[in-house]
Amino acid sequence: MVWIKAFIAGFLATLVFHQGLFMLFYLGGVVPMAPFNLTPVPPLGVPSVLSLAFFGGLWGLVLWLILGRLAGIKYWLGHVLVGAIGPTAVAMLVVFPLKGLDVSAQTWIGGLILNGFWGLGVATFMRLMGARAPRSAA
Repeated sequence: MVWIKAFIAGFLATLVFHQGLFMLFYLGGVVPMAPFNLTPVPPLGVPSVLSLAFFGGLWGLVLWLILGRLAGIKYWLGHVLVGAIGPTAVAMLVVFPLKGLDVSAQTWIGGLILNGFWGLGVATFMRLMGARAPRSAA
């Protein structure tokens, strides 16, 4: 059950935290593209934002696998840091080059900020859904 929660947390964190901050960046003129992109993406033709949220759900599983046993400040800070670094590194080193998109210091910094905030969202949704670190048998 916790794995379903982790996927849902990643999915929702993409729509609420990642795209919410992206909207603030857009409204502030920091990024040229609007959030919640509904352009269909191949091969299934689903809206881009839903594809992004699906992959956010998969990354939510990764975060829980790595950080699910942590508690306190380590839990929260871990989600922000791993959330920032993992997805951003994959996006900048794999996804952007495959799509022919430019990678710059600005895209790295923006990605780290957006994805760190997304990681905070995953941690928040996991707590809201009642997911807790397993208790050690002491």
